[in-house]
Amino acid sequence: MEFTGEEIMTETAAPAVPEPWRRNVALFLTGQTVSLFGSMIVQFAVMWYVTLETQSGLAVALYAIAGFAPQGVVSIFGGVLADRINRRWLVMAADAGIAAATLMLALLMMNGITDLWLILLAVGVRSLGAGVQTPSVQAMIPQIVPPDQLMRVNGVFQTIQSIMALAAPAAAAAIYAGAGIVPVFFLDVVTAVIGIGFLARVSVPTLTRVAQATTSYRQDLVEGMRYIWSRGIVRWLMGVFAIMFVLTGAPGFITPLLIARSFGSEKWMLAVLQIAFTVGMMLGGVLVATILAKRSRIGLILFATFGFAIFIMLLGVAPNLWGFYGFMFTIGLLVPLFSTPFTTLIQETVEPEKYGRVFSHVAIVMALGNPIGMAVFGPLADVISVENLFIATGAVGVAVMTIAIMLPSGRAAVAAARAPSPGSDDNGTPKDPESGPEEPVGTHTALR
Repeated sequence: MEFTGEEIMTETAAPAVPEPWRRNVALFLTGQTVSLFGSMIVQFAVMWYVTLETQSGLAVALYAIAGFAPQGVVSIFGGVLADRINRRWLVMAADAGIAAATLMLALLMMNGITDLWLILLAVGVRSLGAGVQTPSVQAMIPQIVPPDQLMRVNGVFQTIQSIMALAAPAAAAAIYAGAGIVPVFFLDVVTAVIGIGFLARVSVPTLTRVAQATTSYRQDLVEGMRYIWSRGIVRWLMGVFAIMFVLTGAPGFITPLLIARSFGSEKWMLAVLQIAFTVGMMLGGVLVATILAKRSRIGLILFATFGFAIFIMLLGVAPNLWGFYGFMFTIGLLVPLFSTPFTTLIQETVEPEKYGRVFSHVAIVMALGNPIGMAVFGPLADVISVENLFIATGAVGVAVMTIAIMLPSGRAAVAAARAPSPGSDDNGTPKDPESGPEEPVGTHTALR
């Protein structure tokens, strides 16, 4: 029997994956790829437009705030919505809202209205939509993918995102240089419509809790935070993610500064920097989707986090420009080795009816981590050399991870990674020692 997108899943029965699941996954990935490509093109084009038209650091900072802060704030509510509303419809509505804001901006700019505040307003609306869309997409994946295929599908999705990160800047530059900013907006509207069309054909079951929700939004918000805090391994994973995202994400924004100060200011140098990092991410995504698909989730996370710290230190002692590119390639390679098993482990550990609220906190970290980190690393880069800043940051990362694995939840995670136990599966997926007796919530507690 094929779900139509409105069937009800009980909280105690195993979450049934709609058949044929491969068709659903193909439609989902195709639609999200097209939509993501259009969104990323707009992101680069608008950033360049604001930079070139204003030549103002303040304007660029305002663009960054408008592009990330609303997403971080609304992700809390977006996660709650993802646990209360059919996630397929929620993603489609968010995508449509983003496209509508983009279309309105395009029409206004066609008529000569190019005020900065208007552009920032549209960017902010798009960010609000992303705050709803991102946790909903992450929460929907385990509803359409069998549990033994989650790691593989997440790895494929990570690879697609890496390819888009490589192709989008080139496409944005070609369209923007050849036809201006407005055609970029129209392209985004078209890709959004295509993405919505593909997603409309995906069968996504509705959780019982979605159909019968009686609690308030405030209660759901509080419950989501309590849930994360009460689950030792989930809390540990979220803490590690937040700390490492700040320590490794923000320094990426000052790598061009190091190149400009130490190796030269030619534009090709910065282009090769982005290419090296993105190609590393692409290869890492392929490895996770194939060779590493059955490896321990926790083991990959620990390997990647220590690898991040070590190679960030090496950035500070790179002997030449090509050595620096090599270290950046390796850091890019490690990104899917962390993000894919992290997402998969959250999907496997958390009860299905709480996916949205948990992934909303992941989206908050992703949206606010870079601005918070840059508030520290940016001023420091003008006081001390970027090389010394990288060395210090890497050392802090090693120290933080060493302390993290010494915590009770950290020790439980490491033990699960080293050898399977009665509370873990063959891939080292741990049963949360603080989660109490095992509940029959299907594939998410009896993992394969």
